[in-house]
Amino acid sequence: MTQLAIIGAGSWGTALAIVLAPRFEHVTLWAHEPGIAAGIEESRENAIFLPGFIIPTNVHATSDLATALSSGATVLSVTPSHHTRAVYQRMLPHLTPGMSIVSATKGIENGTLLRMSEVIQQVVGTSFTPRIAVLSGPTFAKEIARGEPAAVVISSEDQDLAASIQAAFSGPTLRLYTNDDPIGVELGASLKNVIAIAAGVCAGLQLGSNSVAALVTRGLAEISRLAVALGGRPRTLAGLAGLGDLVLTCNGDLSRNRRVGMELAAGRSLAEITGSMRMVAEGVETAQAAVDLSRRQSIEMPITEQMNAILRGEKSPRDAIRDLMDRSLKSE
Repeated sequence: MTQLAIIGAGSWGTALAIVLAPRFEHVTLWAHEPGIAAGIEESRENAIFLPGFIIPTNVHATSDLATALSSGATVLSVTPSHHTRAVYQRMLPHLTPGMSIVSATKGIENGTLLRMSEVIQQVVGTSFTPRIAVLSGPTFAKEIARGEPAAVVISSEDQDLAASIQAAFSGPTLRLYTNDDPIGVELGASLKNVIAIAAGVCAGLQLGSNSVAALVTRGLAEISRLAVALGGRPRTLAGLAGLGDLVLTCNGDLSRNRRVGMELAAGRSLAEITGSMRMVAEGVETAQAAVDLSRRQSIEMPITEQMNAILRGEKSPRDAIRDLMDRSLKSE
């Protein structure tokens, strides 16, 4: 693999371009906004989404999908979950069967309740059968861009594909582990964002470590219940894409989802919060889809239910916590 096309020039896509540039001869970074692409080409910096980091010279930014994909033997998509279908529909004329597709988006599509790899399969499958892997794990974009060591999972039912991406992407500061459970990986990656909003609520209400520890533990329990019901494996949820990512997102100061919870606890409206954020907090979009999935599977997810009620403006953070604590008693 010598050519890489990264679709999405937010903070995560830009950080991946920086860390993966030494592994490829040529990297294209597609930005939805022409001004972002032009700024990167001019200054070698993504001043909007990841300021302060120099982007290597073999990374070329563009806002034209045909150009981005013209030499992309490997396609790495990092688009927000609610835009993924539309972006792949635009990409479809430029995709070929020989390309490997890696999804690094953490979310569930509202309405269809599909995981991102399923959305990609549905769109691209109208032309050919795509080779798809998913990338996930406990990572903050700024720390990746700084070159701080991190470990992630590359998951696919096609183990040859997972192994080839592992070899191509792994380097001195980014270590990839293969996994053949994309269901567990994608659901763990998506659902933890909702629990992270709850962790932010706890922080915003100035609750202590006991509360957050209980939240993370019970949050992992409900994530695992749903993931296993949908075909994921418990071991996956105990790994980097499950517990690892959950702990990071619930406790890290760089977590956008945690920040949303903190702002909600401070009394700000969701519209105010999201309106002031340039980057997407995926848990906001995922909460309703997670509730719908859990109801379809008859799986109990009380934390997720309460966070969705807060996000929809149906309940205050304090009332949600009270209702969680007042639930009927049961065994662990």
